[in-house]
Amino acid sequence: MNAIVALCHFCELHGPRTLFCTEVLHSPLPQGAGSGDISGQNEQAEEEEGGIQMSSRIRSHSPAEGASADSSSPGPKKSDMCEASGCRSLAGGHPGYVSHDKETSIKYVSHQHPNHPQLFSIVRQACVRSLSCEVCPGREGPIFFGDEQHGFVFSHTFFIKDSLARGFQRWYSIITIMMDRIYLINSWPFLLGKIRGIIDELQGKALKVFEAEQFGCPQRAQRMNTAFTPFLHQRNGNAARSLTSLTNDENLWACLHTSFAWLLKACGSRLTEKLLEGAPTEDTLVQMEKLADLKEESEGWDGSEEEEKPSSQPDVVEGQELSKSSPETSLMPDCNSWNVAHRRLSVFRSLRHMRQVLGASAFRMLAWHVLMGNQVIWKARDMDLVQSAFDVLRTMLPIGCVRVIPYSDQYEEAYRCNFLGLSPHVQIPPHILSSEFAVLVEVRAATRSSLYPTLFDDEQSLNKYEFIVTSGSPVAADRVGPTILNKIEAALTNQNLSVDVVDQCLVCLKEEWMNKVKVLFKFTKVDSRPKEDTQKLLSILGAAEEDNVKLLKFWMTGLSKTYKSHLMSTVRSPTSSESRN
Repeated sequence: MNAIVALCHFCELHGPRTLFCTEVLHSPLPQGAGSGDISGQNEQAEEEEGGIQMSSRIRSHSPAEGASADSSSPGPKKSDMCEASGCRSLAGGHPGYVSHDKETSIKYVSHQHPNHPQLFSIVRQACVRSLSCEVCPGREGPIFFGDEQHGFVFSHTFFIKDSLARGFQRWYSIITIMMDRIYLINSWPFLLGKIRGIIDELQGKALKVFEAEQFGCPQRAQRMNTAFTPFLHQRNGNAARSLTSLTNDENLWACLHTSFAWLLKACGSRLTEKLLEGAPTEDTLVQMEKLADLKEESEGWDGSEEEEKPSSQPDVVEGQELSKSSPETSLMPDCNSWNVAHRRLSVFRSLRHMRQVLGASAFRMLAWHVLMGNQVIWKARDMDLVQSAFDVLRTMLPIGCVRVIPYSDQYEEAYRCNFLGLSPHVQIPPHILSSEFAVLVEVRAATRSSLYPTLFDDEQSLNKYEFIVTSGSPVAADRVGPTILNKIEAALTNQNLSVDVVDQCLVCLKEEWMNKVKVLFKFTKVDSRPKEDTQKLLSILGAAEEDNVKLLKFWMTGLSKTYKSHLMSTVRSPTSSESRN
């Protein structure tokens, strides 16, 4: 976490002062902070906490870290230091502390003041504000303040018992400074708990020292018996004691370095950025349900002997397909699936490609029937051509609304499939040919080789085919049609949009209308609202037109079982709870 943790003290002689701070270094240590290690002068005390290797090292002295600071140093002048080290943490010449995180190659450096002048100014201002104007009621507790220019600060003020101080206590604060306001606010509970633990430990040690001193020489009675002395004389003779003296802990600063370094590492690792994709779409839920069904079927086959099906009709599952042609084709494993898929992509590559081949009016008629849930029949000798057409057309529908038989030697009823591929010799019932709920696409050999020009040189040419689209209810050119169809055509005709962008546009449009389907399903099937209210709802959804209503009703069949069961349980649970009450 890119932050600085500092311990601050309010000195009665000099005001707010920074005693000790720990900062994070992602790059090599600055000059005077790590390049001048002196080996053999001190034993390295290493301890492990939170995955950080703590090591106290002797380093070349930096003016910002010690007492001999000249006028160019960002630290305070020597004349501003208390004689009894009340405003000083590390003794003169002390190199400070460095901790190396081997996992991230990050160094945590602790000293009295930051080396960088800008950081020193930020920490100094935060220290002054935390012990003067930015305090909570009672002068002890957490508070948040800051701005974009000087950073944001989490400050926790507290008192330390001191038998020689006015009021028998001295004022301190622990502050955490960083530029990311949202991150700091989200870390409030974590920082509050951990910093409160550090404060409790300091106060506990100081209280023991205070009670021992009061037992040996009670200061309250001594002060009451002492003659009155001027205030200024009392101040000059009552310099602040160091925190190590108040807690009787010579290793206090090493322990604080360990705690502050762990705090920075732990707070930085507890919150991470993740790509949030949101709730799964209806297509995803339907796919998960079908995979679960297939898994159950496969487990059932493993437990029993596989038997040959006597039925001559192909099995169809929503969103899946089973080709019915010759027995050899249906039983032979698909060992060339990759090559087949490659050839399919070379036939119809996208909806835009199909629209260019069929023509605008024929494609609109075909797309209208697809969106309305009518049966789409393709008759052709080339099974790959039919399969590629279905692969392209099914992208306009939710997965739950797709039922495909890619190729069959006999006609199948509409309740079994809405995409049906037939060989040219198959006879279609006359009532289907004249039905308004079906559309037929016949693929014939073209009479002229230049009828459909080649669009791509590297793919199988379609100029040898002639596509005839017929239906018992042709879509008039002036008919408005469903709203989603008009938006799809607008995307396909916009040449500034690539094929990938159009595909994403289709995903968004399907999800938008599936949300409308969910609202309509709850309103009509779950709540059982009257017809008048349903019409008002359709107007609000922008789907009051006849084609939009038909589309919503058809797409309602594609809702996942998971969503339906969840909606039923959510809606009915308040009613059951009320009845129990």
